[in-house]
Amino acid sequence: MKRLGLLCAAALLIGCAAPEPGAPPRAPSAPPRTTVPAPSSTVRPARSPEATRALVSAVTAGDLAATRAAVAAGADLEVRITRARTALVAATKSGHTRIALALLDAGADPNAKDDIQDSAYLYAGAEGMTEVLASTLRHGADVRSLNRYRGTALIPACEHGHVENVKLLIAAGVDVDHVNDSGWTCLLEAVILGNGDAAHVETVRLVLDAGARSGLADRGGMTARQHAVNRGQTAVVAEIDRRR
Repeated sequence: MKRLGLLCAAALLIGCAAPEPGAPPRAPSAPPRTTVPAPSSTVRPARSPEATRALVSAVTAGDLAATRAAVAAGADLEVRITRARTALVAATKSGHTRIALALLDAGADPNAKDDIQDSAYLYAGAEGMTEVLASTLRHGADVRSLNRYRGTALIPACEHGHVENVKLLIAAGVDVDHVNDSGWTCLLEAVILGNGDAAHVETVRLVLDAGARSGLADRGGMTARQHAVNRGQTAVVAEIDRRR
């Protein structure tokens, strides 16, 4: 009798599980969902007002160790200090190269500008800060960025005869024939504001090799060669004539 009862119970369970006539078959039960852990990565702490204040003090004092500590503690890398300068721009303009490099490696924006339209990229290019310039380029500097004179970073680099910076900027693809608000290209500026020394002759050679057009004239109709002749820059004239 007991066995008969067990058989009936089993039959009832099977009947309940069976689909109704004409009903579509049931989909198999989904396996239990498993959570796959995200790959481990280094995440900077959330922005901290205390760390941000410490960063401002560290950059102002030129303290590399304190800068790194503030960054690790979650400082806002884009905090504005004086004259709308970010910590990176402030460090660059103060000549704190190691601090600028540390901030760039930490993710500071190389294109952020201050109140006179200087970014770390533009300022380093103009002032011969080759290490900082190279780092800004590695970290996404916009080579089309323009300064307050509507000039590229290459134009003042040529003016000052910063040969290594000129090489970097040409290799990065800066337009060698860009004209600034004064109506000058990098070649014209190298001649008009240069002094014809070895560094400026090399600068002229580099931009001409990069495709700069020596026949482009300024707003007064004078070419780089004519300016060089007027200034007695004979080596520059020879460099231009070598390609004519």
